[in-house]
Amino acid sequence: MAYLRRAAFAALIVALYGSMPSKAAEPIGQAIRIKTEVSGATGPLVVRDPVHRDELIRTSRSGLGQFVFRDGSKLAVGAGSSVVIDKFVFDDSRSVQKLTVAAAKGTFRWISGNSKHSAYQILTPAGTIGVRGTVFDFYVGGDGTTAVVLLSGAAEFCGRGGCQQLTRRCDCVVARPNGDMTDTRRVDRSILRTLGNRQALPFLSGGQQLSPGWSGTGCGLSAAIQIRPDPPQPRIVPPTRLAPPIETPPKPDKPPKPDKPPKPDKPHKPDKPHKPDKPHKPDKPHKPDKPSKPDKPGKPDRHDKNWRDDRRW
Repeated sequence: MAYLRRAAFAALIVALYGSMPSKAAEPIGQAIRIKTEVSGATGPLVVRDPVHRDELIRTSRSGLGQFVFRDGSKLAVGAGSSVVIDKFVFDDSRSVQKLTVAAAKGTFRWISGNSKHSAYQILTPAGTIGVRGTVFDFYVGGDGTTAVVLLSGAAEFCGRGGCQQLTRRCDCVVARPNGDMTDTRRVDRSILRTLGNRQALPFLSGGQQLSPGWSGTGCGLSAAIQIRPDPPQPRIVPPTRLAPPIETPPKPDKPPKPDKPPKPDKPHKPDKPHKPDKPHKPDKPHKPDKPSKPDKPGKPDRHDKNWRDDRRW
């Protein structure tokens, strides 16, 4: 039941130390890289800010923080994560007797330092990661599901369902708070579907880039998502003193256009000549009366007929 107490204790630490200032706490390390927004107990963190025991560290949805502790161990905190450095007991100036990290949610990379492997312990809602080597990534989902991927050395995960050993590079185990746990197997892209989050292991898939010396990418996940490099930062050019502008003489006004001469009046058309009256037609001459026909001579008497007959002879 020890792992249950540790998981509950991790949640309790997040609740208790999330709002407590840690100015009086002893510094145990410092931030060496901050991207976007990473906050501690007193507000946003910047590079070289110290981190303290019992300090809650949170990152924004696109944030990234890289921290180095006094014994040389390293912790990368990916986007949307919450973690508390629960215990930090010094052994000497270069090592610790105990260093316990309580991870509430998010994605992380752990790199062991100069202390004995048994000095390190990672608490998650699904169980405890025992460090037996150097480098591994782990992810804690919002429901407490935890995945561990070994990159170097060895590790052990113990939960309600027992313990699984990770001894080869890219060995992986997934566990849930209810005790369900997979057997150790080589990680592949299907783990992102199992976890229900394509951004679950961004340091392996290439979703987030770590500084040189924090290497350990691949294991077949680099092609799981499209790698998008950070956009180039705009170059800030110092303002230069500009020469006074050369005044150009104003253009002379255009001369006004002369008025157009008025159009002459059109000449008056003469009146058309009056047409003379047509001459009066003379009266037709009076036709003379037709002469009267002479009377027909009277027929001669019969004795005259005999005269005519005499003339024939």
